[in-house]
Amino acid sequence: MTKRLRRAPPADLSGQATGTRLVHAGRGPGFADGVVNPPVWRASTMLFDSCADLEAGNAAPDGGLYYGRRGSPTQWALEDALTALEPGAGGTKLFPSGVAAITTALLAVVKTGDEVLITDSAYEPTRLFANDILRRMGVTTRYFDPQLGAGIAALIRPETSAILLESPGSLTFEIQDIPEITAVARARGVVTLIDNTWATPLRLQPLALGCDISIQALTKYVGGHSDLMMGSATATPALLSRLKAATYRLGHIVSPDDAALALRGLRTLQVRLDRQEASALAIARWLEGHDAVDRVLHPALPAHPGHALWQRDFTGSSGLFGFVLKRGTRQQLGMLLDDLDHFGIGFSWGGFESLALPVKMDGCRSVTSLDFSGPIVRLSIGLEDPADLIADLAAGLARYEALF
Repeated sequence: MTKRLRRAPPADLSGQATGTRLVHAGRGPGFADGVVNPPVWRASTMLFDSCADLEAGNAAPDGGLYYGRRGSPTQWALEDALTALEPGAGGTKLFPSGVAAITTALLAVVKTGDEVLITDSAYEPTRLFANDILRRMGVTTRYFDPQLGAGIAALIRPETSAILLESPGSLTFEIQDIPEITAVARARGVVTLIDNTWATPLRLQPLALGCDISIQALTKYVGGHSDLMMGSATATPALLSRLKAATYRLGHIVSPDDAALALRGLRTLQVRLDRQEASALAIARWLEGHDAVDRVLHPALPAHPGHALWQRDFTGSSGLFGFVLKRGTRQQLGMLLDDLDHFGIGFSWGGFESLALPVKMDGCRSVTSLDFSGPIVRLSIGLEDPADLIADLAAGLARYEALF
């Protein structure tokens, strides 16, 4: 028998441009020897050559093939590729969904008696986890104004152990002052986590701005084809061991087949994101001039309240944004959305196809309120021609306006 496969250190791609890293990361020795893509390693049981080899594995279970829940080269390749996109990262762990990544990262850094501060614009499943599971664990949650910045210092108590950010918020698109918040947190010994799904590491690099753990729903832009569910959490070296321990003890693993799909999506992430960004901006600017639209919720537009922060911290935008209508109710949005030809009605975003979602704000804010004149529609812009998408929206808005 041959010695069990060892996990080789990833290649140093830190001096390479983003596109080059997207192509070459996670393709090192043992992952893709002699082929372009890492093979799909399907395995639960890994075999050891001897009892001595087993004991060596017990001493370093993450050092090579050990057991299915520790992963195989397919999952390791994806972890290494994601880590290569985050300057200052110690490593990445994978999860069966974005929600699982958020919840496990939180569980890795809190304990009974602690308090978590969460932005009031957070993703609804994050709020549900905090308000239910964390509460039952004896962990208190307080929500804060997404635009608070350094003022968060006034909220930190001795029991505050973590701050969870989401910038921009995935429904209302407020931009947070990440460097100010992380500077306060570091000075007070508080861990900062961020849901970075909207921007991906191509548009925002949270660890470089002081965050400790950067989280993505790989379901969205990394997967890119609406055919997998997966999440990731990338941690600084100081937090990686805690993240690994929580991941393993909670039993999280992703299938090698899904990891291979995510790797395939990752290779084309930049070209897809560039196209979706450009199309979304064209559509957002068109909506800004439409008589039925009160405002467009897109951080890259100069009229957005967080535009200056976006310009400072982000290198671009993505394909997800919202718009607020001047009048009407959410219940009337069917007249706009039901007969669209190129937009599906559904959750998620980041796929090749465009989506439209009537936003439900009930129960989504705790300490801040938003004064919108009418209902909100969230758009995920795909790879269709933007002129076709604009024509589709124009017809939908005409149907909607005919109601009044």
